[in-house]
Amino acid sequence: MRSTFILSILTVFYLAFNASSQPEIVDKIAAQVGDNIILLSDLQSQKVQMLQGGIEITKETDCQILEELMYQELLINQAKLDSIEISDQQVDAEMENRLRIIEEKFGSREKMEEFYGKTASQIKEEFREIIKDRLLADEMERQITSTISVTPKEVQDFYAMIPADSIPLINSLLSFQQIVVFPQITKEDKRMAYEKLAEIRKVVLGGKSFDTQARIHSMDPGSAPQGGKIEASRGMMVPQFESAVFSLEPGEISDIFESEYGYHIVKLNSRKGDDYICQHILIIAEFSGRELEIASLKMDSCYQLLKRNEITWEQAVVRFSNDERTKQNQGIITNPITGEQTWDMEDLSQVDQQIFLITDAMEKGDLSQPNLYYDIFDRKQGIRVVRLMDRTQPHRANLTDDYALIKRATENDKKQKTVNNWVKQKIGNAYIRIDESFVNCIFRNNWSNN
Repeated sequence: MRSTFILSILTVFYLAFNASSQPEIVDKIAAQVGDNIILLSDLQSQKVQMLQGGIEITKETDCQILEELMYQELLINQAKLDSIEISDQQVDAEMENRLRIIEEKFGSREKMEEFYGKTASQIKEEFREIIKDRLLADEMERQITSTISVTPKEVQDFYAMIPADSIPLINSLLSFQQIVVFPQITKEDKRMAYEKLAEIRKVVLGGKSFDTQARIHSMDPGSAPQGGKIEASRGMMVPQFESAVFSLEPGEISDIFESEYGYHIVKLNSRKGDDYICQHILIIAEFSGRELEIASLKMDSCYQLLKRNEITWEQAVVRFSNDERTKQNQGIITNPITGEQTWDMEDLSQVDQQIFLITDAMEKGDLSQPNLYYDIFDRKQGIRVVRLMDRTQPHRANLTDDYALIKRATENDKKQKTVNNWVKQKIGNAYIRIDESFVNCIFRNNWSNN
């Protein structure tokens, strides 16, 4: 929540992994909060990471980093006093997320392990307590601010305090609705997919290369080019997939099983604790040409009724759409990046380029003609009509057009003040010692008031 928060779990991983390439630091205790100490090497490591990230280092940087580290230790200390619990599952999930980011830099988990000379399990064990402490701090901060809310008067007052030349410029934002008709997948379609995979499995069991069959037949775009190879840990994949993986011995091939994505077979290559390497082949049941034609006719009927104003948009969504993501929300397409109902051009280019192309020349309230549509989340094709709900012009933020944005800024400001007050109260009750080399630091809070 704090805008100046520097220390992240990813940074902890990065610095620990790269310690051998950094100059040796003569260590000493820079500060102590309760029973927890902050080493000079912790502070220096943060500076190295900032430099590598292109962040400017100033003469105040050491003091700023130290205060952030003391703030984190204060949160952790209070979380332990309040008996806040962080489950092993939370720690494992956070650890896996961070490892995946690092893994992507190397191209695979295997290469990452080879580079650092440690298995993923060893890395997890080494950093388990660090990760847990970071999650404790996050949860403590969340509890401090969980009851914060703002009134319309507070929003107005916050906006009035912003200097005129500091009011942010809001780029053009768009909002969309859609009606989607996905062709029906029949029992016959599913039977054909199952039988196709059954034949592939038979060929593989007969001695053909699993790798080759995956490259040729698998419908998983992420793993097919690598021969179906997946490197993962428990909790990363859907339950049906993991149930199959953990029931196999290395070299074994699973029976066919079904998940929300389609039909699978899995070959286990190796497993170390919760980490495993496997290959899989995915076959997705595909609709027939006849079902696509039925969907097209249904969508065309919807479009014509809307154009003749014989049905309202809301009625059309209920009557025609079978898109579970938008049907219960009048067809409004939520931006998955921000969680908002508005989109900027950058978000559109990442998530749905087609929607920009078909609405570029449209005015507010206009409809697109029925178009083929591919849902990247559920990996299925359909027919849709898109309605442009609104298109704002670039402007300075104001309470009429940008109330939700200004409200969030007001809430964040109030949360920050609440945190500052909490820190001031807790400093007086905690044992805090700061090394004399930081005696000239100008902190936001009076950490020496003990």
